[in-house]
Amino acid sequence: MFGKTILGAAAVAVMALAGTASAQEMSFFRIGTGGTAGTYYPIGGLLANVISAPPGSRACEDGGACGVPGLVASALAANGSVANVNAIQGGTLESGFVQGDVAAWAYTGTGIWEGQPPADKLRAIANLYPESIHLVASVKSGITSVADLAGKRVSLDEPGSGTLVDAKLILEAAGLSEGDIKPEYLKPDQAADRMKDGQMDAFFFVGGYPAGAIAELASQQDVVIVPIEGEVADKVRESEFFAADTIPAGTYDGQEADVNTIAVGAQWITSADQPEELIYGITKALWNDASRAQLDAGHAKGKMIVMDNALAGLGLPLHPGAERFYREAGLLK
Repeated sequence: MFGKTILGAAAVAVMALAGTASAQEMSFFRIGTGGTAGTYYPIGGLLANVISAPPGSRACEDGGACGVPGLVASALAANGSVANVNAIQGGTLESGFVQGDVAAWAYTGTGIWEGQPPADKLRAIANLYPESIHLVASVKSGITSVADLAGKRVSLDEPGSGTLVDAKLILEAAGLSEGDIKPEYLKPDQAADRMKDGQMDAFFFVGGYPAGAIAELASQQDVVIVPIEGEVADKVRESEFFAADTIPAGTYDGQEADVNTIAVGAQWITSADQPEELIYGITKALWNDASRAQLDAGHAKGKMIVMDNALAGLGLPLHPGAERFYREAGLLK
């Protein structure tokens, strides 16, 4: 259902230690992410390693794994925020990454969830990092603003993705609908391939920068990162989940100046059905000192995953296990 799996070093270690692991119970914990060309997927693999401590691992204080004893976590490639919400609510996935706006709307049955049963089992582990909304266009298309998308071939990302949700919000803020463009619904790497072939004018992507698919495309073809600013950005930011953001100059080849855009929080979500002790251990492992080095070295966005922002922009309740940790850590009174 979710495609490829990153098991990382932690899971590989399980196979080697299987013969000595019988004394300690082994458990598994999956993190639903997004497409392999986005940011969720590598961040998911990074966090899976951070929270894992397979049976037989060396103790944390001896330089070994500092995760939850006996836990093997894995990151699963999935369709993104909406798909992850549905899987967590339905009990087919233990946790996943979800955009802050999508998580709140799903939990309350509002916004894009209007008319659907609220996803009332959703609980938060942590807000992780800001996801920048990218609008990438070929230089040949002549697109320099959101308004220029009218009549153009534009990928809004695949069904089930948070990018599709936000792309529609941005079009609406610019006075456009899907009928005003030639929409396609492709993953960013697929959209980038179409752009290389001259069959795509622009595509949206919501995720941390630098995004692999965009970086690869920009190294091979002249593209422009289109700003999302002015009245369009102001209208979208009327929702409390969005904030002003900047993609710094030099993030992608050919990007000579900062680009103004907007961002939404990437949040790690689980189910109320998950055991309190397990989620407490996962949250504690995420924020221990040993994890800091892995986060800083593992991905460009890893440095932005800091405990001071763990509770920022949450539109749904914390899981009791996470709440207990944050109270002990002094973030909650």
